[in-house]
Amino acid sequence: MQSWHKRSAWTTVAFAALAVVVFASPASAQAVSSTTVTASPSTAATGQSVELDAAVTCAGDPSGGLGMTFFDGGDLLTTVPVAADGTASFTTSFTTTGAHTITAAYNGNDNCDASNNTTTVQVTTAPTPPPNPTPNPPGLCLLTCGSLINLNFADTYNIHKTYNVYNTYNFYQPGNGASPAPAAGPGR
Repeated sequence: MQSWHKRSAWTTVAFAALAVVVFASPASAQAVSSTTVTASPSTAATGQSVELDAAVTCAGDPSGGLGMTFFDGGDLLTTVPVAADGTASFTTSFTTTGAHTITAAYNGNDNCDASNNTTTVQVTTAPTPPPNPTPNPPGLCLLTCGSLINLNFADTYNIHKTYNVYNTYNFYQPGNGASPAPAAGPGR
C-alpha cells in the first residue's frame, strides 16, 4: 500500500509542476524603445515660454507606466503622462541665462523599456523694455512738446457771467458787445 501512496504523491507533484509550466503565462519581454526631444524655441529669453516635446518609439504601447520625466541638467522639472501615440509635452521658462541641457527620460512600462534623449536650450537675457514716454502736458505747445506744433484742447467751457480770478484773468459774457474792462481789486 505504501508504494501506491508514494506513486500517487509523485503523480500529484508531477501534474502540479506540469500545470505551472503549461498554464503560467510567460514573462513578457519589453520591446526596445527610443526617445527624441525637441525644444521650441531652442533659443529663448529669460522668462519666455519654451515647449518641450518628447516622443517615444516602441513596438508596443508606450502609454501608462511612469511617464516621461523632464530634467534641466540635474534638476527635475516634471513628470508627465505619455499618450498612446508616444508623445509627451511640457511648457516651462528659465530664470537663468546660458545653455540648459534638457533631458527627456521615458520611464518605461510593461510593453517598452526605458530610454532617454537630450537637447539644448540657449537662454539669453530678456531685452529691457523702452521707458514709457512722458505724456505731453495739456495745452499749447509749439516747438517743445515732441513735435513741431501740438495743440491740445481737452475741455471746452462756456462762460455766461464775468468772473475775476485772483484779479489776474478776466472772463466776459459773450455777445454783449462790451470790451473788457481792466481788472480791479486788491491784486491790481
